[in-house]
Amino acid sequence: MEILLYISAALAAVGFLILCISLAVTLFAMKKTLDNIAGTVGGLESQLDGVTRETADLLHKTNGLAEDIQDKSLKLNSVVDAVKGVGTNVQQLNNSIGKITHSVSRSVENNEDKIAQVVQWSNVAMEIRNKWKTKKPKETNYSTDYPEPQRALPPVDQQRP
Repeated sequence: MEILLYISAALAAVGFLILCISLAVTLFAMKKTLDNIAGTVGGLESQLDGVTRETADLLHKTNGLAEDIQDKSLKLNSVVDAVKGVGTNVQQLNNSIGKITHSVSRSVENNEDKIAQVVQWSNVAMEIRNKWKTKKPKETNYSTDYPEPQRALPPVDQQRP
């Protein structure tokens, strides 16, 4: 029975040896995995440093652009106010022109009879003028080369009776 005890102790020792060997293999494999993870984390850290720098640069540029936009917005506000003033002036001008047009049209309506009379009298005057022009060449003797002689005026003493 002692042999059995030695055999079981030897089996336990072999089992323990196998356990230690498998544990060592597992730890070495784990070491490789941890080394790979450490390399990956180191690469990520350097990449994150680059991203952090780029993000900071972008943030500074964004702040500069925001300030520039704010300045331009303030300048644009004055332009918008000026355009608004021009629009108001144009609207007032349109209102004034509308009032003047309404006033003129009302005056024309009120003076319609007078305007018609003026047009009629001007037509009559034009007809008289045209008739006079057509009649005048018939009365003359067509000798327009020489002016018509003028009659002498009597002396001033003889004019009064």
